[in-house]
Amino acid sequence: MPSDTTPSLHPAPTNDDGDWDAAVVGGGPGGLTGALYLARFRRRVLLIDSGNSRAATIPCSHNYPGFPRGVAGPELLHGMRQQVSRHEVPIRSGHVDSIQHRGGGFSLRGSPFGECHARKVLLATGAADVWPDLPAATEALRDGLLRFCPVCDGYEASDRPVGVLANGSAGVQEALYLRHFTPQVTVFLCADDVVLSADELRSLRDAGVAVAEAPPSAFSRCEGGVAVMHGDKRSVCAAVYSSFGLNVRSRLALSLGAVCDASGYLVVDEHHQTSIHGLYAVGDVAKGLNQISVATGGGAIAASAMHLALRLLMPQGAA
Repeated sequence: MPSDTTPSLHPAPTNDDGDWDAAVVGGGPGGLTGALYLARFRRRVLLIDSGNSRAATIPCSHNYPGFPRGVAGPELLHGMRQQVSRHEVPIRSGHVDSIQHRGGGFSLRGSPFGECHARKVLLATGAADVWPDLPAATEALRDGLLRFCPVCDGYEASDRPVGVLANGSAGVQEALYLRHFTPQVTVFLCADDVVLSADELRSLRDAGVAVAEAPPSAFSRCEGGVAVMHGDKRSVCAAVYSSFGLNVRSRLALSLGAVCDASGYLVVDEHHQTSIHGLYAVGDVAKGLNQISVATGGGAIAASAMHLALRLLMPQGAA
């Protein structure tokens, strides 16, 4: 009996002529899950990754299942890429500049890979956080002083003073959301021309959320977190949350005429297909909750639907 208990892998057929059953654009959790499923369905699948996954910026996720001590975003992505690579899925580094209809499928052009053709496309291009003007913001994010997602880490703010950097109504909603975790929430309006409505101010006041009278003028690390200077006052917060929003990377789909919502998220059906037949979208580019587990679930759903659609396209009698 063989001593190696690793299951035998049966790589999906690959093609070097530029024609694929499916192309996955984006190497984040959603795209990697989709590529993995398609490979295990023995589809000829190509993954194109620009290396800009939002997950790569996560210092430690504590709500992704299976990691009781949390997992760093880069560590999770590395493990997922290794898993996909075991099925010999080609992963090409680069950007897709355009997608066009071609026959019954799509033509993708980009650099440095040139052009390829795929019968189905899965977009997992994600979104990019709008960063505040915070000194050493990357280090602040790493150390948990700057945060972007109260759904992900509001729990870590429990009973600690936090600030919300706001440039509009989104900051009000984020502050009210965080109020569930801590009674010590302060909203910092980041410009003199940011004005909240009377109803918004009343909602904050009723929830016990403070609103700083002057915009933040300086940030510095200190014992206990980050010190925020606003006017002649200084507030110490365990962390500050940026509520400046996201830039959704939906351009490729929109160029084909795909439907998006008011925030720019692509509208998808229960199979994660966009309004363009054969074009699917998962993760932060699609309408829904911006969470890793949602992205991976979407990747599984979309890939399964793509596999079924590809079977229905096969000539009669094909395997």
